[in-house]
Amino acid sequence: MDNLRYNSDHREKGIWRGPVEIPASKGAINYISDGFAGGGITNTARKRCYRTMMTMEGSHQNPPAPTSAAHISFNADGFKSQTPNLDDPVVISVHMGELTVKNVLLDPGSSADVLFYSTFKKIQLNDKALQPSGEKLAGFSGKKVPIAGYEWLRTILGEPPSSKTLDIQFLVVNCVSSYNIILGHTSFNSFGAIVSTIHLCVKFPL
Repeated sequence: MDNLRYNSDHREKGIWRGPVEIPASKGAINYISDGFAGGGITNTARKRCYRTMMTMEGSHQNPPAPTSAAHISFNADGFKSQTPNLDDPVVISVHMGELTVKNVLLDPGSSADVLFYSTFKKIQLNDKALQPSGEKLAGFSGKKVPIAGYEWLRTILGEPPSSKTLDIQFLVVNCVSSYNIILGHTSFNSFGAIVSTIHLCVKFPL
């Protein structure tokens, strides 16, 4: 998984510009299937909910002037399900190296990008790769959770040709979660991504 890790010699402010080839997937890290999280208690209900939520679009733009912002909009045509969304979270998949990581929560209220330790091990990263951190992360069940460490990981959002690659600094936390990863507003800003909870969709300029 060496091509997954952050390399400062080939990075320009964390953004990998131009088309990036996604290696053939050697496996998938699936979402947690137990409990009520993810749309229901049965496998059928969860799969139906997951298919509804798996909507991600790239907004093709002509190269903008440095002072202009990309135009991103949502409309009625963007609804991918006949079922109106009332309280479902926006959950997507991302590519990390040769793996597809599912059940990634987009949380605009989070100031941190969190990689849960169980996912860290499934990606087959070594604990020695973690950069030490003595800090704690607040917000999990009202408690402060120790941060096991942090790691820069190359993360691909979207599918070619509508994909974008960034090196993201993840905080690794060893606690139980219904998700594999939580992407916070720091990553949203880096990707230039806009999330619509009504459409269960995220769009970003390419």
